[in-house]
Amino acid sequence: MRDFVLLYVNGVEHRVAGDEAFVPLSDFLRYSLSQCGTKVVCAEGDCGACSVLLGRLNAACDRIEYVPVNACIQYMYQLDCTHIVTVEGLKVDGDLNTIQQSMVDCHGAQCGYCTPGFIVAMCSLFEACDKSGESCQSEKTEKPCAITREAVSDALTGNLCRCTGYESIIKAAMSVDEKEYKRLENLYPPATFVGAFKKHCDEPVFVKGSDAEFFKPTDVKSAVEYRSNNPACVIVSGGTDVCVNLNKGRIEPGKLMVLTHVAGLEELKTNGKVLEVGARVSLRRLEEFFQKSLPEFHHILRIFGSPQIRYAGTLAGNIANGSPIADSLPFLFVTGSEVEVAGVKGERRIKVSELYSGYRKMVLSEDEIIVRVHIPMPSQSTILKLYKVSKREHLDISSFTAAISLERNGEKIANARVAYGGVAAVVLKLPKTEEFLNGKTFSLDTFRQAGAIAAKEVTPISDVRGSKDYRLQLAANIMEKFFFESADEKELACL
Repeated sequence: MRDFVLLYVNGVEHRVAGDEAFVPLSDFLRYSLSQCGTKVVCAEGDCGACSVLLGRLNAACDRIEYVPVNACIQYMYQLDCTHIVTVEGLKVDGDLNTIQQSMVDCHGAQCGYCTPGFIVAMCSLFEACDKSGESCQSEKTEKPCAITREAVSDALTGNLCRCTGYESIIKAAMSVDEKEYKRLENLYPPATFVGAFKKHCDEPVFVKGSDAEFFKPTDVKSAVEYRSNNPACVIVSGGTDVCVNLNKGRIEPGKLMVLTHVAGLEELKTNGKVLEVGARVSLRRLEEFFQKSLPEFHHILRIFGSPQIRYAGTLAGNIANGSPIADSLPFLFVTGSEVEVAGVKGERRIKVSELYSGYRKMVLSEDEIIVRVHIPMPSQSTILKLYKVSKREHLDISSFTAAISLERNGEKIANARVAYGGVAAVVLKLPKTEEFLNGKTFSLDTFRQAGAIAAKEVTPISDVRGSKDYRLQLAANIMEKFFFESADEKELACL
């Protein structure tokens, strides 16, 4: 078992052990390596000033794939067998690369504090553009090489600038000739990384610091054993919530378990009409899967957070966090999704709607961990609508969430399923509302009555994201919104 974290930064190998393994990547870059181009502002993953490119081995095709992440909420113990490229590492033969130069030419920087993060985010967009037209599995890719304004805006969702304004920054990205951009695989030939990661990524890692220890298992059995022996340990994968709490001093765990290399948990596959999502599958990967198969959930995932958050965060983590305003939970409730958990006694499945016993409390045993999520895909006859109400569309925590699913037998409603979030200590399934809807005529009056019933089934509180009365009104109004979005033209014309 190894006692250090192996990683590369801008092509240089580092072996990190002891207390240094328990700091954010941003601190390691700035204080240990004096790579100060990576800035820190919020320490929450919201501003993007600390963006870096994180490369991991794609075992299927023996190459390194790079994604943008926030260095402030990636801790060193999450980064075993990775290659980190910072803004300093993007230079070509000591000169600015084409994107950096374009930011200069287009006056995309003023104070310059946010500039490194923007450049990294832009580079991630160009890295995702496949010149060859083929993916590493030799299948045709649908990633176009034309960098559109919409694509640039999406890529920069997680980056904030207070002084320059976005127009000059977007212009900088649009002005770059993709053919002149030198990709990371050319700046950093992958052979060295691939060889080192293949040799070491399957090794478990245990590092002890002055006040904490972490364990990186490589199989479910070892993970369960460590969890069983250390039930109070904090489990980390993407870390998009845990690491924020660490930065803010809300938690100080003495023991952590890192799931970044547990075999089998990276799988995303269909089993009949059920999608199986491994606990390590990122939200970004899930978003790409649902883009065509279920656009309604794709939209919710797309506005879940910035690209930097979605590339790191996982569906299993969103479930385990247990927040009553978790964006994915209403969808999982109405689809009858299940979590597969593993413990010392074996594996079992639990319906997501039966997983929570209270605020951020799950019914799991102390030795159990989530290994997969099973999502029954809605049939073509199912009408499904998902809602997220927040003060901003992107990069905001929900005030209220909802999922409404039903089928129609002519004018009658069947198989109605309703779940609301942000209206109680846990996400709620609304059985009285469902019972009322089933068998009723699909009409505006029906949904108005259903809204009134739904408002009586919830018990919201007032907080900084919305008052109790506001949420009660939403609980009622969302039913009408569902009707207007689902009714056909003939039904709407009769109103």
